[in-house]
Amino acid sequence: MPAPQSSLNGALLALLSFGIYATSDAIVKFMGASYSPFQNIFFSSLFGFPLVALMLMTDRSEGNLIPRKPVMTLLRSGLVVINALCGFYAFAKLPMSEAYPIFFASPLLITLFAIPMLGEKVGLHRGIAIVVGLLGVIVVLRPGQSHLGLGHLAAIGAAVIFAINSVLVRMTGQSERSVVIMLYPMIANTVVAGIALPFVYQPLPINHLGLLAAMSTLGFIAGVISIAAYRRAQAAIVAPMQYSQIIWASIFGALIFHEKSDLWTLVGTVIIIASGIYIVLREGTPAVSATRPVTETRAEFDLGLQPRSSAWLKFFDSRAAKARERTDPS
Repeated sequence: MPAPQSSLNGALLALLSFGIYATSDAIVKFMGASYSPFQNIFFSSLFGFPLVALMLMTDRSEGNLIPRKPVMTLLRSGLVVINALCGFYAFAKLPMSEAYPIFFASPLLITLFAIPMLGEKVGLHRGIAIVVGLLGVIVVLRPGQSHLGLGHLAAIGAAVIFAINSVLVRMTGQSERSVVIMLYPMIANTVVAGIALPFVYQPLPINHLGLLAAMSTLGFIAGVISIAAYRRAQAAIVAPMQYSQIIWASIFGALIFHEKSDLWTLVGTVIIIASGIYIVLREGTPAVSATRPVTETRAEFDLGLQPRSSAWLKFFDSRAAKARERTDPS
């Protein structure tokens, strides 16, 4: 059990991490107004790949980069590409304060999908939380009262696909090397976006190219800080901090994009956040669940351009174990 001071440090680091993630997402939205999601994904992946590759080069575990479960790796990589495309498009078309609440439905969906995919047993409390949270999504969308466009469908698609992929990560377990789990989705993003690039390319001025580089760098930095947060505090403390992004979304939306949130969007957001936090805290109770799909996958929503927190933690744990073996062969 982490000490109180360590838990506080972890929570503060998580707040910093998610603030940086929100800043990166604001760049996604800004660039989405002028360029295709394929173009933005290609260049941001291109800039982010060397940063991640340098970290992965420190992996000294034996083995190759051939997946032990090629079908699962192919499926996950394809889902990451679709998730990125949906997320980029949703940010481009929707106010940030409207896109985030839909994305934040991911923990609810992860808990729901874990029932058939992981054999998870969801009790009454978490079941009610799922229903209430999904009602919150309906409040945000207000079908029949507000116009639902492709941006809303993309946001819903991103949340659903991210949730499915999160459960697949849990299904993969320890059978796949962390390097494989991280590399293949990144390569898939770069290859697919690169194939589409000639058909959608718009010339990039140097300042916009710099923004794409900043987007990737900020995402990488946020990921590193997030790992530090998880090292200091339990997932049940760190994961709820992701909802602080809605505050940043409101600030960026008002100052940069001149967006305003209506009352029902705020009400729906509060319902979704409350349900998500309840599920995370509920999973933090030892007697509740053996699988805990949300907290064990560190399933804060992301666009899939950088490796997931759970994969990074597995990578660093493996590297630390190898270092201990070298210093203490017995």
